Amino acid sequence: MFEAGGSPRAALTLQLGSYAGFVGAHWWNLQDAASCCESEAQEQERRVCPDVLYRAGRTLGRQETYTPRLILMDLKGSLTSLKEEGCLYGDMKIDTSVAWQGNLTTHQEDPPAKNLFLQDLSKLEGGMSSDGDFSPRALPLSKDASHLPKQLHVSQKGHQLEGNVQVWSDYLRVRLHPRSIFMIHQYNYDGESSQLEAFGQGESLLHDPTYLEELEDRLHFYVEECDYLQGFQILCDLNNGFSGVGAKVTELLHDEYSGRGILTWGLTPLIHNVGVSWKDFYRLMNTVLGIVHLSSHSSLFCPLSLNGSLGLKPEAPVTLPYVHYDASLNYHSSAILATALDTLSTPYRLHSSQFSMVQLADAFNSSGRKVVAAGAAVPFPMAYGQSLPDALCSYQLAMPSTPLSSCGEQKDSCCFAQSVVLRGIGKENHISNLPPGSQPKSALHVCETGEEVLGSYLHARCPGTFSTSYLLQGPCKVLPPYPQFFSSLLNKQGFLLDKLPSCSTAVESIPVLTALQSSPALYSALYSLYKELHRVDVRRWASFFSAGIELYDFQEALHELRMLSQCYKTSSELDESEDEAD
Repeated sequence: MFEAGGSPRAALTLQLGSYAGFVGAHWWNLQDAASCCESEAQEQERRVCPDVLYRAGRTLGRQETYTPRLILMDLKGSLTSLKEEGCLYGDMKIDTSVAWQGNLTTHQEDPPAKNLFLQDLSKLEGGMSSDGDFSPRALPLSKDASHLPKQLHVSQKGHQLEGNVQVWSDYLRVRLHPRSIFMIHQYNYDGESSQLEAFGQGESLLHDPTYLEELEDRLHFYVEECDYLQGFQILCDLNNGFSGVGAKVTELLHDEYSGRGILTWGLTPLIHNVGVSWKDFYRLMNTVLGIVHLSSHSSLFCPLSLNGSLGLKPEAPVTLPYVHYDASLNYHSSAILATALDTLSTPYRLHSSQFSMVQLADAFNSSGRKVVAAGAAVPFPMAYGQSLPDALCSYQLAMPSTPLSSCGEQKDSCCFAQSVVLRGIGKENHISNLPPGSQPKSALHVCETGEEVLGSYLHARCPGTFSTSYLLQGPCKVLPPYPQFFSSLLNKQGFLLDKLPSCSTAVESIPVLTALQSSPALYSALYSLYKELHRVDVRRWASFFSAGIELYDFQEALHELRMLSQCYKTSSELDESEDEAD
């Protein structure tokens, strides 16, 4: 355990891929909103410590900065108005004088246009970049954000970004350090040519000494300034060639930083297909190779997606009862995953915590189970003014969470281990205030603390399961540019109303419940991916293997996936036909 005021257990985040950028942009925005709105009344040890993921620094002009400890890799064309080197160090002067004395002709390309949100954010911050243009990232965000105007966080409610977001940088509101953005210029973000489509292409990128040395330099910059590094968080696209990039990155971290935690979140955007094509086979092969290699070199690996499944013909996207998201928009789907991730990761980001990243992973890793599944209730369905015991009693048969790892609904409530976080419930609603002499409705109603209520609920649902639970008062702040896709039945704090209000109110915060589980549902999810590729002759897609991976290595990865799935098989699972599989 580490105490408030002590040296924080720092973590370095790596975002690998464009969809990882979409999720990451929302995630950093959520943390930025929370740091500017956090109430000092919350118990210190139950508050998220921003120093775990953020670093303090100074520009050459001695301005204080507070930026994510982040390395992100993406493709050419993914930044639009965001400069590759960022804007924090705009006071650095570059000598542009030349020795040539003849005539010079200068061609200057017009900068990409900013959407209205970025324009208004720039004006509210009052930041001016070195080229004289307003920039949302020109003003360094210091560790103390209290100087920022309050209207910065609430005045952009009228902006509808759904038609104005093409890339993740279109809604990123935080400033990034110049060493954060690592562009891969030989592949394009958009278009039909020069696409990073195959696992082998991604692997080969880090076989190139130029890319490898640049990545190692950036890692050393962030790692060497940490008093204590607890580990690495990796957000990685699974469906494209970035799964190969992630495989080499996790292998590098595993070899170079032994003993540090490596928690990897494999991300897949919503899949829209009308038939099976070569792209679907590429996606499935990338996914299988990514799961096998990322889980092998990570302390813990968790797939995150709103797809019902990740096979050739994915099941319909999951539904959330009080969120009306557009499945065609990465801007929407990534917001939901970022909200879940922000809560899932809190156990190792608190001011005082029982677990470091390594210890959290160790709690799940028994019997080779390095893959976990995530679920979330976004928002947690609880009526305004309702007590936590009353709310949980409504969900005795199953937690009100939606599966977010494309594993389908779990057949029963049992799992091997779980970490549950519930945030956004005020202390006044933690327990039931029973009138003297009244009969308690359930065992939950006699608990003396909210932590006891949540712990007792989990024990009753999953007896014999190793469970850790966290009850945090601070909600998830969903301020602009977070999409306003919530049900009209929610009030401003995200709690349920008895009836539709006379006028709609923008939701500013929500309670969230998340569960990270080592679940038997992973058996069928992993085994089904194995069966789909085991049945076909993958040599038909020779171009996939020409990118660098050998057919033998792919067949070995399929075997490892099958062995991995067996770790989650229980006596209650129906036996699969060996003849069908082999």
